[in-house]
Order: sequence, then structure tokens, then C-alpha cells
Amino acid sequence: MIAELLKKGKQTLSFEVFPPKKEEEFENAQSVLNSLAQLRPDFISVTYGAGGSRSKKTVEIASYIQNTLCIPALAHMTCVGSKKEDIDRVADSLKQSGISHVLALRGDRPAWMDDAQFNSRSFAHASDLTRYLKENTDLEIAGACYPEKHYEAPDQASDLEGLRAKADAGAAFLITQLFFDNDAFYRFYERKEAAGIFLPVCAGIMPITSAKQLGTTVTLSGSSIPKELADLIAAYGDQPGEMRKAGIDYAVRQILDLKAHGTDGIHIYSMNRPKTTREIVEAIR
Repeated sequence: MIAELLKKGKQTLSFEVFPPKKEEEFENAQSVLNSLAQLRPDFISVTYGAGGSRSKKTVEIASYIQNTLCIPALAHMTCVGSKKEDIDRVADSLKQSGISHVLALRGDRPAWMDDAQFNSRSFAHASDLTRYLKENTDLEIAGACYPEKHYEAPDQASDLEGLRAKADAGAAFLITQLFFDNDAFYRFYERKEAAGIFLPVCAGIMPITSAKQLGTTVTLSGSSIPKELADLIAAYGDQPGEMRKAGIDYAVRQILDLKAHGTDGIHIYSMNRPKTTREIVEAIR
């Protein structure tokens, strides 16, 4: 179990991938996973798609990771657009595929969901999904956390209460949203411990290899952009090769600092780019 590795003091290394949108892309996805597997991660997480739109693909990819590559798979599961029977169906599919780890998330509100549907949803928060899964399955549940708070939380104290709800509901460990300021992560970790929340945390790092990445993905994460990173983008944003090198170097320096501070785990948002991930892993090992 992933939580046992973390509790024993193993500084884990993990990657995140997303499932293909089309059936014909599955073979390429396998090739990506085969390349990532060569880097010997402790686990690989698989995203879910807006409103669970690609849940079958998530199970399929997670099954390949777990059963063919023999690496623990962490399947994302979102609940914002799901009823209990939908969650039961996905949980059963995971069980049939031998997958025992889930990252329980609320997820972003899908475009098709109107206000009435959103306000009457079966699971209001990720903590509700965590509790439901703990009460009705044998899955080990991970939770998400936000070093600079969730963008919907009014303040850090409210965000910590949301995190406490996940811990109380049965989350075994945490993975952070991507961040670029290690000091923000260290402050978050201190607040978490001071609040009596002692779950291990995997720090989520996304290498910024092109200026356009600071669009939707980073904006929606609510993560701030430190001056050093902003300066790199200003200097190299229109030079793709140099921007890629600078972005990888920034991620490597972030990770080395986190490792030196004894961070529980490093979770690389690999974006299905095994070459970039390999360069980072070779630099940090």
C-alpha cells in the first residue's frame, strides 16, 4: 500500500498521466507508460476527465499500470457530476481490475451542469466521496491538498478545515496541487501539522516547458508564479528550446530542495511526456 511506504519514511517518487481521449490513442498511451515505468516510480496516478467523462479509460490505463507494468496505480475519481450508483460502478470496475488506490476529488463543475443540478449533487465535497468509499469499499483513499489554499476557499483556515474533513473521512495520504514556491509548501506543511493533521504529503511539481502552460492549467490551479519563474518565462518564452531547458532546470531545483527538506514524496505532473520526466528524474537521483 502506498500509505505504508510513506509512513515507513520512504521518500516516494510518483508520476501523473492522463488517459487518451480516443480508442486509437491507447497504443501510444501504453508506449508512454512503458517509458515511465523504466524510471521505477513508486506509483503512477491516472486522471479522470471532467465530470468523470473518461472513467472507463482511467480504469483501463490504471489496469495496464497495475497488472502489466506491476506498478501501483492510483486512479483519480471525481464526484461532482456523479450519483452513488455511478461511484459504485466505477469502484466495482476498479476492484475487478485489481486496483486498490483512489485519489478522491470533487472535480470541476462540468459545462452541462446547471445551478440546480450543482446545488443538489450527491457529493458536495471530496470528503463526502472519501467517506462513502471508506464505508462501502476496501479502497485506500488519497486526498488532494493546496499549499496556497483551494481557489474557492475564503481563507487558509477554512481550507485547513476542509483538509481535516478529508482526514477524518479516512484519507490515508495527500497529494498537492501543483505549486512553484517551495516556501509556500513548507508553510502549508507547518500549518497542517499545527492543526493536528499528520497525513504524509506528496509534493506536486509540474515542469513549465513552454509559456503557454501558464494558461488554463496553471490559472485554474490557483498557484502563484514566483518572480524567478516569471523572469524565466519573460526571458525565454519565445525561444522554445531555451524555455524547455529553463523550465526543467527550475523543476529540478524545486525537487532537490524538497528532497533536502525531507518532503514525504515527490509527485511529478508528467503530462504524458516521458522524455521530460526522464530528464528530471535523472537529474534528481
